[in-house]
Amino acid sequence: MTRQQAYDLKKDEIINNVYVARQPIFDSRKKILGYELLFREDMKNIFPGIDGNVATSKLLSNTFFNIGLTRITGRKKAFINFTYDLLIKKVPLLFDNETTVVEILEDVKADSNILSACKEIAEKNYTIALDDFVYKKDLEELMHLSHIIKIDFRATPREEIREFIKLSLPYKVSLLAEKVENYDEFNIAKDMGFSYFQGYFFSKPEIIKAKEIPSLKVNFLQIMSEANRRDLSFTRLEKYISHDVGISYKLLRYINSPYFRRIEKISSIKQAIVMLGENGIRQFLSLIALSELISDKPQELLRNSVIRAKFCELLGDRNPSGLDKSELFTLGLFSLIDAILDDSMENVMSRLPLSENIKNALLKGEGRLADFLKLVISYETGDWDNVSALSSHLGVNEEKLPLHYLEAIIWADAISEI
Repeated sequence: MTRQQAYDLKKDEIINNVYVARQPIFDSRKKILGYELLFREDMKNIFPGIDGNVATSKLLSNTFFNIGLTRITGRKKAFINFTYDLLIKKVPLLFDNETTVVEILEDVKADSNILSACKEIAEKNYTIALDDFVYKKDLEELMHLSHIIKIDFRATPREEIREFIKLSLPYKVSLLAEKVENYDEFNIAKDMGFSYFQGYFFSKPEIIKAKEIPSLKVNFLQIMSEANRRDLSFTRLEKYISHDVGISYKLLRYINSPYFRRIEKISSIKQAIVMLGENGIRQFLSLIALSELISDKPQELLRNSVIRAKFCELLGDRNPSGLDKSELFTLGLFSLIDAILDDSMENVMSRLPLSENIKNALLKGEGRLADFLKLVISYETGDWDNVSALSSHLGVNEEKLPLHYLEAIIWADAISEI
């Protein structure tokens, strides 16, 4: 075995065994600032015999040196928790100060060792964040060295938050609201003066009520659902595409691009559909239509939808249930359609010719398809106990989950930049 082969083997082993999820962090315009990394080394309930220092060190070495941090965070900032020992050993200085946000855990004592280490870290232009912050007078020196203070928006009383906001003004720190789970909380936090927001509010509808879906968006939905039908009809698909000049133009530009090296130019929608084939046209049109639907929403919503679609599809590989992978892809792709359209899932599903299996999974959380979606959501939120239980229930090879998740992230990030 050559040195390169040995390195590739070791790299694959690491990728297959590192459980890392990412939770998005937004600014007030709902643009991505970065991601907090949520990880677990294995699928056991705890790290037996491994303390927080070793666990975090393994996260750092694996993500930075072997997997590559940019593959996980898409070149955005990575918020990583550091323990007391890692801080006083100045481990954060080993990493890129432009991409690493040094999160100091709430149980870290602000003694002279920590203050000295954090002062050096700050002087070298690292961003320091105080995690799950609760104000104490002995933390004031650490506050002076910090750039971001994270507050649990659900666990902390509103009046206490308002008092701390006034208290924090002399420190010139930005405030980050954690566990923001809906748009009401997002708007309240923004009005209170928070600059950054962490939580799954972006994946919830801003308004849930029965309403008419605009005809333009109905066409995009029909294209997405038609493209992902098991009995896909090129004739029906051609009709939907031909009614949309923008998608027609993108399809013809795509099929005539240098990537395909065509000698003769393809000028008809039907010909383009035939040349791409079922799988090619399914994924291309689904993603184009979804990107159009989501034009006025956070781009992370598109990324998350595509990650779920690809992750669900990959879980279908060699799965004993024998489920159709294209149905799993469609399930993941439509799993956030209520947030994309700011409408109820019931109203959206009533307009779409999706299979009953998909509708039952999205509306009622019932059936085997629903369990796949639950597994994907559990992984993306770092609910490792549920991940283990669902993997066992579905007969999914849980050792492959980190690799599938990473592949889905890379694919989704690449798609979202088109």
